Amino acid sequence: MSRVPGGRAMKGAVAIEGELTLNPVSRRLLYRIGGFAAWAYVALVALAIALLFIAPVPPAGGTALLTYVADHRAVYIVELACFVGLAVPGLIAFAALAVALWDADRSLALLGGVLGVASETAALAVGGSPQSLHGGVMLLADAYAAATDPATRTALVGAADALASAVNGAPWAGILTAAAIGVLSLLGGRGGLGRAFGAVGLATGVLGIVSEAVRPLIGPAYLLYGLLLPLWFAQVGVRLLRLAGQPSGAAL
Repeated sequence: MSRVPGGRAMKGAVAIEGELTLNPVSRRLLYRIGGFAAWAYVALVALAIALLFIAPVPPAGGTALLTYVADHRAVYIVELACFVGLAVPGLIAFAALAVALWDADRSLALLGGVLGVASETAALAVGGSPQSLHGGVMLLADAYAAATDPATRTALVGAADALASAVNGAPWAGILTAAAIGVLSLLGGRGGLGRAFGAVGLATGVLGIVSEAVRPLIGPAYLLYGLLLPLWFAQVGVRLLRLAGQPSGAAL
């Protein structure tokens, strides 16, 4: 336990010239957790992509969406869990990478970390993800299947449309994720990650911002960004776990 200016003790931290920083043991633990989190993100994306070969992408809304959920309930639940749940490991990976890049450029590391954490927090707050993935839709699908009154069914379809539109028409979380990737990748060369990491990250960030902004218009072309995204997180996982194995636990 070390003391910071003002005499306050803080576990797992050391004070250097009036600044608070993590000690090597704390850094290695953070990098290890962040590395495994990045790989968990990749696994969830890979599972969601694999499900595309089992069932088509959910419709944009309407009766077709409710019917789809009734016919592909298990697939819909797993896709929802993957695309919403990946925000948790994504948040951890962004935070760990920002700390690892702290010494390369504190301003950009802080900006990238804040953007990344904010994007994943926003995704969790929405509780859904394009295309038309939302827990409330499952409840509406059950009610629609049980309803016999045309007026009730029409109201349920309208409610499903509202939820789907809110999820499909709000790409801000995805745009923030892509922006965070681009900002943190700017530090690739200076931070010891390598130029290849920086190049892939910048390409992923720029393509991601555009793809998320016009997602409803580009259709299957979005898949290109969807493949680059887990590739970037896989690289993050490799580098953070490599750092976790270094005795010094130094930043990149």
